[in-house]
Amino acid sequence: MITPVLPTYARAPLSFVKGEGPWLETETGERYLDLGAGIAVNILGHAAPVLVRALEEQARRVWHTSNLYRIPNQEELAAGLVEHTFADTMFFTNSGTEAIECAIKMARKFQSHAGHPERFRIVTFQGCFHGRSTGAIAATQGEKMVGGFGPLMPGFDQVPVDLEAVKAVVGPETAAIMIEPIQGEGGIRVIEASFLKALREICDENGILLILDEIQCGMGRTGRLFAHEWSGVTPDIMTVAKGIGGGFPLGACLATEHAASGMTAGTHGSTYGGNPLGCAIGLAVLREVTAPGFLDGVSRASGHLRQRLEGLVASHPTIFSEVRGQGLMLALKCVPANGEVVKAGYAEHVITVPGGDNVVRLLPPLNITEAEIDAGIARLDAAATAMEEAAQ
Repeated sequence: MITPVLPTYARAPLSFVKGEGPWLETETGERYLDLGAGIAVNILGHAAPVLVRALEEQARRVWHTSNLYRIPNQEELAAGLVEHTFADTMFFTNSGTEAIECAIKMARKFQSHAGHPERFRIVTFQGCFHGRSTGAIAATQGEKMVGGFGPLMPGFDQVPVDLEAVKAVVGPETAAIMIEPIQGEGGIRVIEASFLKALREICDENGILLILDEIQCGMGRTGRLFAHEWSGVTPDIMTVAKGIGGGFPLGACLATEHAASGMTAGTHGSTYGGNPLGCAIGLAVLREVTAPGFLDGVSRASGHLRQRLEGLVASHPTIFSEVRGQGLMLALKCVPANGEVVKAGYAEHVITVPGGDNVVRLLPPLNITEAEIDAGIARLDAAATAMEEAAQ
């Protein structure tokens, strides 16, 4: 018999009723250290006081009016993101998938508006993840994502992370190249700065757009506001979600004025996107992350976490084989099945997130302390020890 909630998730046997900082609490009072942060979402931790205040203050004013009218704090959030990024304009969404859909439409509309309607194809990369809508799974590909969902939306060419493969597929029908600076679901694979620079050159040479998907790696997670900043590459379009709302559903598709030139009145819309509640919280998040010293703190915490993780790998070579990632977007490559490692962590009251290429992801709140990191490492160490003993 089917459950009232559609059974599309393989859920862990855990539920939480309270959270504070990096900690979650069950209804029986058990406390878990959350090193997943809701899959890179709760970047200021659970129930962050600054976000609670922003939500309560806005909830007493107005919750929703729709985009038929101007939304003052939506305009303020947009102005703040313009100030801190390459972008000139943006469209607000409720999720990362919606931001990806906007980016796809924007790239195709740009080419059509420029007199090249034949340019509609978008190059993506093996190991990517861009969401679960029909357009996003066509971009992502992979049997797990697309099996049973019928013919895919046409217009996507997926290639390895290899320049010659990119050059071979770019042609007269190509509208854009879309890539994650760090592949998240694909196993925390960092794309080299030189590769991103080469993609920028290919786009410029061929009159196509560069779309960067920073849904998981953006909003300070790497120690800069957005991961592409480390490479010095500037995109034409960028998708953002997860951390931008600190736990409240919010996303955005940022763009240059040039890339957005085809997106005129009536070409795109959303009932909820950028509503007053979401943007009030988004503003609070942006102010925190861009405050003096915040990103320096992320870099310090990430250095400490990586050092401790390297020690964990050295201590448990039959459980872990390497550390990968950047900033506070790190992963442990596992020797046994990553799902078993995650379960062993639950037994020690620590939460990690499985990912592709048999990794467990560590995506903690960006304001996690060194003491909290040490507590997490101790629990992971205990989980690995228990697995080793069970294997013997």
